Amino acid sequence: MVTVRHVPSEGLGAEEVSALERLFDEAWTHKGSLFTATDLRNAFGGLHFLVEEDGTIVAHGSVITRELRVGDLPLHTGYVEAVATRPSHQRRGLGTAVMRAIDDHLDSAFELGGLDTGFPDFYEPFGWFVWPGPTFVRMDRVVEATPDEDGSVLVRRTPSTPELDLMLPLTCDWRPGDLW
Repeated sequence: MVTVRHVPSEGLGAEEVSALERLFDEAWTHKGSLFTATDLRNAFGGLHFLVEEDGTIVAHGSVITRELRVGDLPLHTGYVEAVATRPSHQRRGLGTAVMRAIDDHLDSAFELGGLDTGFPDFYEPFGWFVWPGPTFVRMDRVVEATPDEDGSVLVRRTPSTPELDLMLPLTCDWRPGDLW
C-alpha cells in the first residue's frame, strides 16, 4: 500500500526542498523538458502530496489556490502543480496515489480543480477533462487570450462546482512564468 503524506509548503525543510528540486529535474529531463526556478516557485504556497520510499521522495504533486473564472464567474480553484514521479519508480501506481489524494483534497476544499499539461491521458481517468472553450489570462483589468494553451488546460469538477457553461472563456489570474 502506498502512503501519501501531505505537508504545507512552509512545513517543508531545506533538505526536502532540495530533494524536490532533484526529483523535478530528473522527471522533467526524462520527459525532454526543463523545470525552471519559476516553475518551482509556482509549485509552492499550498499543500504538497509526497510519496517516500526509504526516506527518499519518489513522487510529488502540489495544490495551490488560484482564482479561475468561467465567463464572469470566479471560482475558488485548487490548481495542481509539479506532478512528478522519479523515472525509476514510474508505472508502480505512485502518481495515481498522489492524484487520488489531491482529488480528495480538491473535493473537500475547492469549487474547481485546474491544471495545465501535455499529458491529459494520465488525468482523464480521475475525472479531469480538457476545457473545450477558449483560455485567457487576467492581468489587472486586461484580459488576453492564451490560444497556445487551448487544449492543454484541464479542469475537474468537485462536489461544490456550480453549473458551468463549458464554451465560455476560462480565465486564470496572471503569474510569472507559465501562466497556466
